[in-house]
Amino acid sequence: MIRVDALWLSTRPLDMRAGTETILSQVVRIFGEAKPHHAYLFANQRGNRLKVLVHDGHGIWLANRRLNQGRFQLRPGDGSVALTRGQFAALILGLPWERLADGGVIRVL
Repeated sequence: MIRVDALWLSTRPLDMRAGTETILSQVVRIFGEAKPHHAYLFANQRGNRLKVLVHDGHGIWLANRRLNQGRFQLRPGDGSVALTRGQFAALILGLPWERLADGGVIRVL
């Protein structure tokens, strides 16, 4: 099992043709470094695909997710957002993850 201690979402869209090395360079550019046991999420412009890069302390894992219908709820920007596990779970299902605070409490309408 891959250990993930922190989840980070890039708010800048990524070309989904990008491979491990290109995405790793984006992680370093946007987040400063690729920390062990951290997951870095990137979405495409249309918001229907995600790629997740995880540094496990020994190597790099790269996974992708595509929604057949709907879009991931993302806000455009040029930075990054730290995600809780609940927000991550909502995000990958295409739910409005920004409305969830710790404990699943809805704070924004």
